[in-house]
Amino acid sequence: MAANILVIGSGGREHSLAWALARSPGVRKVWVAPGNGGMVSAATEGAAAIAVASVAPEDRTAILRLCHDKAVTLVVIGPEAPLAAGLADDLRVHGLAVFGPGADGAKLEASKAWAKQLMTQAGVPTAPSWVVASRTEALDLLHRRRRPLVVKADGLAGGKGVTVANTMAEAEAAVDRAFAGAFGRAGEQLVLEERLEGPEVSVLALCDGRDLVLLPPAQDHKRIGEGDTGPNTGGMGAYAPVPFLDQQGLEQMRSTIFLPVLAALRARGIDYRGVIYAGMMLTAMGPMVIEFNCRFGDPECQCLLPLLEGNLAAVLQACALGQLGEAPPLITRSSAACACVVAAAEGYPGPVRRGDPITDTGRPGSRSMVFYAGVTRGETGQLQTAGGRILAGVGLGNDFDQAFDQAYTRLGQIDYAGKTVRFDIGHQVRRR
Repeated sequence: MAANILVIGSGGREHSLAWALARSPGVRKVWVAPGNGGMVSAATEGAAAIAVASVAPEDRTAILRLCHDKAVTLVVIGPEAPLAAGLADDLRVHGLAVFGPGADGAKLEASKAWAKQLMTQAGVPTAPSWVVASRTEALDLLHRRRRPLVVKADGLAGGKGVTVANTMAEAEAAVDRAFAGAFGRAGEQLVLEERLEGPEVSVLALCDGRDLVLLPPAQDHKRIGEGDTGPNTGGMGAYAPVPFLDQQGLEQMRSTIFLPVLAALRARGIDYRGVIYAGMMLTAMGPMVIEFNCRFGDPECQCLLPLLEGNLAAVLQACALGQLGEAPPLITRSSAACACVVAAAEGYPGPVRRGDPITDTGRPGSRSMVFYAGVTRGETGQLQTAGGRILAGVGLGNDFDQAFDQAYTRLGQIDYAGKTVRFDIGHQVRRR
């Protein structure tokens, strides 16, 4: 069993991973690099200590030194950028067990065009799409199709590179933004895709290269404004499990989507050990994949991990070693619901204000948690805002009303200037 664990990243996803791993039997300490000022916690009965190390994921030498100095036996890589840059490959070369795909497998997220080709090879249901490499080519395609298409930057764009256009003008504007450099190199090539209709759902699989285990389905809320209005963000909240996707539906997705994708990856010589995140639309024709990601979703991760009972560290380590069949089972809490609501900075997802002090008059309980993201500690030790998404309030309940009550109550105890919260997260499942 992994005694000391290193989590790579600094956001709310990584805080929730550290929180869950620290509660796994046999774990002595969890390090997070670079982490943030809100993550640190002392060891308590039933949970290991969490500490941060000011080491950037890009500094491979420093990461390796940290692993050596702290006797790290498992590395869990949170964000997509280090995965796409090959951090997992570098660490594996030095004999470390790593949960996270290599750069070849991370293409599932790093290139939407590559992922579409893989879906075709695997026979995975997805929307028709076209790859374009210039503004002229994109606009010509739009005019030939005579309807607005979904416009996607091919590369990594921090969750903000997709425009689900309702009009031709919106689609054309999205094309113009991308080729004007709004997403840097990620937008040098676009994928234009037919729009699908139906409820969206996120399903995550923990993979060891050949086998996988599915986590409960979740639903994210991407847009900044209530009523799902305004620009896309990295995610303003989520809930799990999704009541309209039952176990039979999950098993169907396992056999028709996840296992064929793993087989297609192996056919390309890719030993994929990490998360496969499938963003799907439940259409009238059945589930269809909108996108794949190569990591835990953020904020889906924050509402999935509190639902799980079992030894998460042992399961992730088994995936890293290619031995998932030997791992203890992860069990979903029966009749439980989990809600996650993000508090962002004023101006998000555009330029945001920073440096505002954060006050907290409450205390986390067994049914409510706070996972920090864009925060730092000032000279006096007080938490301050330092990013777009500042933190997330998470609540557990016997139903979604209870879960969201817990999450919103906990968020109400935290304040800072410019606090931005959507109060309709989970409107699909809440009765009040």
